[in-house]
Amino acid sequence: MKPSIVADVGNSRIKWGWCKSSIRSVSLPPDAPAEWNAQLQRWKLKGSLHWAVCSVHPDRSEALVKWVRRRGDAVWLLDDWRDLPLEVKLANPEAVGIDRLLDAVAVKAAVKPGIPAVIVDAGSAVTVDWLDESGAFCGGAIFPGLNLMAQSLHDYTALLPLVQVRPPIPPLPATNTPAAMQAGVFGAVVAGIETLTAQLAAHSPRTPSFYLTGGDSRRLIGSLGSKFTLCPDLTLQGIRITAENQP
Repeated sequence: MKPSIVADVGNSRIKWGWCKSSIRSVSLPPDAPAEWNAQLQRWKLKGSLHWAVCSVHPDRSEALVKWVRRRGDAVWLLDDWRDLPLEVKLANPEAVGIDRLLDAVAVKAAVKPGIPAVIVDAGSAVTVDWLDESGAFCGGAIFPGLNLMAQSLHDYTALLPLVQVRPPIPPLPATNTPAAMQAGVFGAVVAGIETLTAQLAAHSPRTPSFYLTGGDSRRLIGSLGSKFTLCPDLTLQGIRITAENQP
């Protein structure tokens, strides 16, 4: 199957990719058919389209699939890890978020044979995963992302405000509470990524490749050093590769 559009239905947004020579992507509201129609008009896409959809939010993906079918388009819903062109070296592959596995599919296609990889996806949660020398997904770690960490500080304390954690990050020592929260949350996420990537890299005598994706990837890349390749559309690439591998 060669998709016209790939869609990644996340916890807060829906990301579409228009599959041309390269993926042209856009982030859209999860419950806004009028905006979806407007986006197709902006892309000047007409006629019957072929969609490949993947989701970590079943209700939202169901709404998107119904909307696509009402348009008269063909849609393939990716909801089974066994459809992926990827070996998963875990006891329960079905319990792994399929977005993590799709990132691995895309990296497997990009990395040189025999080279392991560390894959960081920085969204609502941050995942740090390991792709071994054979190109198999071996698991990793998960911890709260920038917005989730800031939200939890506000929700579970009496006096801390809700802050937005966006560069430029206040320098240390921060001189007020919001600035201290912004610096603390950003520093915790960066340090978490650095610590976990170093631990995973120690699993192989070969130097791994490092990939960074996710909604907060552009906010973080400047603090993570040049070893990371920034790939904002990694999950969409994984959906496209998987769809093209289907009969």
